[in-house]
Parts: sequence; structure tokens; C-alpha cells
Amino acid sequence: MLQTLYDYFWWERLWLPVNLTWADLEDRDGRIYAKASDLYITLPLALLFLIVRYFFEIYVATPLAALLNVKEKTRLRASPNPTLENFYCTSGKHPKQAEVELLSRQSGFSSRQVERWFRRRRNQDRPSLLKKFREASWRFTFYLIAFIAGMAVIVDKPWFYDMKEVWKGYPIQSIIPSQYWYYMIELSFYWSLLFSIASDVKRKDFKEQVIHHVATIILISFSWFANYIRAGTLIMALHDSSDYLLESAKMFNYAGWKNTCNNIFIVFAIVFIITRLVILPFWILHCTVVYPLQLYPAFFGYYFFNSMMGVLQVLHIFWAYLILRMAHKFVTGKLVEDERSDREETESSEGEEAFTGGGMKSHHLANGHPILNNNHRKND
Repeated sequence: MLQTLYDYFWWERLWLPVNLTWADLEDRDGRIYAKASDLYITLPLALLFLIVRYFFEIYVATPLAALLNVKEKTRLRASPNPTLENFYCTSGKHPKQAEVELLSRQSGFSSRQVERWFRRRRNQDRPSLLKKFREASWRFTFYLIAFIAGMAVIVDKPWFYDMKEVWKGYPIQSIIPSQYWYYMIELSFYWSLLFSIASDVKRKDFKEQVIHHVATIILISFSWFANYIRAGTLIMALHDSSDYLLESAKMFNYAGWKNTCNNIFIVFAIVFIITRLVILPFWILHCTVVYPLQLYPAFFGYYFFNSMMGVLQVLHIFWAYLILRMAHKFVTGKLVEDERSDREETESSEGEEAFTGGGMKSHHLANGHPILNNNHRKND
């Protein structure tokens, strides 16, 4: 049964153009071709990335945060209360009014005290500023290095300047070591993002982030074993070109350098729109949709690859909408915050008075986030 499924999955008619077989992509005469088995190395490399990230955040990002004066704001902790804590953990973090009144009778707190307890308890679970800064620092470092390395890999290649060269001789196109490592490292990094997404800072577009990571992993993996490598290197470099700008804007935002953050965000928005909504659909997608049909009849792999590209393009449009909405607020002088942020709540939410400290109201605990996380990669 398993062998039958395996044979059907690797049937040449699915992944290769007509009249070509996997035997045509076997190494010969000193020419090396991409193979699906090459991808096994990405899983241990992903675990290595997680280890490197752990030490990077401790020994590089944390000292850098101190250097940039990233300061944590004091959070008032919810007082211990078994009744409220049990409800919070088992029933929900946002009790309805009827539940608030019931909890008030059970806990001995007033309704306002119960509501305040839940706000403080929710704030306790929200990620700290330092955690956000360290995550942004790690992603900034990788994306910047990946973009520079990616450009070094493709800038001297003919298909960087002439899209038709992407398909010259396809699929019998050999690879070189720089292409191999560029692919393996990029794919490993996205595996590591998927492995850590549950513990990373969560945003309102959490589901979109999961879809993005999964689609990216599938797209990179397929483009490797089906030998869409020339197109794949262009696509990866294109994505990395704006990601490091976003992460650097976040870092300066967390450090309180608002003007620097806003200026970088403007540059990021421009680069994002140009690369994701202009170059990607009108150059790259045109290259992968139109040019192959001039050489071969359409096959399943052709449809599969371009379907995954379509998923990414839809996500890009979604994130571009958020970016433009934030840019509009920025231009009109309104306070701009991350459209996907789960904001901390003030002690005086809904006009309630504090039940401690003689009604003293605290300042809003959240930093303004005038940047959008999109990402590949992109949680802040």
C-alpha cells in the first residue's frame, strides 16, 4: 500500500514535463542535479537554527537591547485568586457580563475588580518588549544575510537579467554549490520559524502566518526536486529584499527611536509594494506562468507550483492592505500602530477607576507599533 502511494506520488507525469523522467536528472559527466533526498538535511539544520537563535538572543540581542536602551514598562500583576485563575485557564480570558457577576459573588471581588483582575492577568501573558526585540533582531540578522547571500548567488546569472533564461534547457539544469546551500539554508530557516511559531509573539494574523510558512516550505521543496531552482532563487531573494527592513524598523520602534522607525517603515512599505505587488506578479509570475508553456504542455507540477505562488500573492495583497492603511494613518498624522498587534490594556479601560491606589490611573502599557509585520516571515 505504502509503496503504491510512493510510486504514485513520484510519478514523472505529475512533476516533470512530457517525455522526461527522473533518470534524466541523475548526476552525470560531473554535472550535479537537484534531488528530493537533498532536502532531508533541512530538518537537522532547522534544529541547529533554533539552537543558534537561542544563544543569539541571549548573547547578542539582549546586550544590543540594553545598548539601545530598550526598557520594560512595569506591569501590575493580578493578585492571586484561585477562583478567577481557574476560570481564566479553563473557561476563557474575556468573561461575559453575566460571568463577571457570578465570579464577583464567588471571589468576593466587586464586578469592577473582577474586570480589572482579568485585564491584568491578560497583560501578564502578553510578550515582553525584550522578547519582541530579540525576535526581531534574530529575523533581521538572518534576512539581511540571506538577502546579501542571495544576491551574490544570482546577480551574475543570465536569468537575473533575462527571465527567459530561467527555462533554457529546463528541466535538465545542473546546480552549483552556492545554489544548493542557498536553498537548504532558506528552507531550514522557514522550518525553524514553523517549529517556533507557537512560542513566538502571536499576532492577529497568526493563521495567515501559519499558511505563509507552510506554503513557503512546500513551494521551496517542490521547486527544488522539480528543478525550478532558477525561478526559486529569484523568488527567495525578492522576498528577503524587504523583510530585513521591516525587522530593523521593529527594533528601532522597541528602542523608542520613533523617527528612525517611521523613516525605515516608509522605505519598507515602498520596497514591499514594488517587489510583492509589481515585480512578483508582473515579472516572476509571468515568467512561471507564460514561458514554460512555450516549451512544454502544461502538467501537474506546473499548476501546483503556480497555485502555491498564487497563495503567497494573496497573502501579499492582504499584508499590503494593512501596510497601506497604516501608511495612510501615518501620512494624515494619526497614531499608527501595528494593525496586527494584540495591545495591552490600560488600567482605566472602559472608564473604570482603579480599585487600588486611590483611583490612580496608569499609563498605557503598550508601545505604539508604527510598523507592520508581514513574513515570511513576520511577527513582532
